[in-house]
Amino acid sequence: MEKTYNPQAIEQNWYQYWERKHYFTPQGDSAQSFCIMIPPPNVTG
Repeated sequence: MEKTYNPQAIEQNWYQYWERKHYFTPQGDSAQSFCIMIPPPNVTG
């Protein structure tokens, strides 16, 4: 095992694998909707 992490040696292979498996392709029923409740902005940030 290398002492330091080299992302170029690892991440590129994983990214290509994920693309081949279509992990970035959205899936789901477009007829089904959902809502995310987000509080309004606060004056103090």
